[in-house]
Amino acid sequence: MRDYWLSKLFFDLQSPSVADEYRADRGKVLDRYPLKAEVRKAVEADDVAALSRLVNPYLLRFYFHVSGMPEKDFLQRIRASAVLKTRSVADERR
Repeated sequence: MRDYWLSKLFFDLQSPSVADEYRADRGKVLDRYPLKAEVRKAVEADDVAALSRLVNPYLLRFYFHVSGMPEKDFLQRIRASAVLKTRSVADERR
């Protein structure tokens, strides 16, 4: 299920001025969006796995690029989350 406000935040970060402001004071920008507590916590923790279930993959990748996460770290985390999801689905089928 997609989270509208998280998607809106990630979309808005496409504006260079908003992206600069976000990098300077993440909390101030996050305060503008009525994110659920667990969603905000995932953003603050750079929890790729949790956020990947809530937004479009293109917005997710763009967000982590804007936030300064190196591409190799992002790819490592997204791959790890895919492995965990695959294991979870396999466990449910047993």
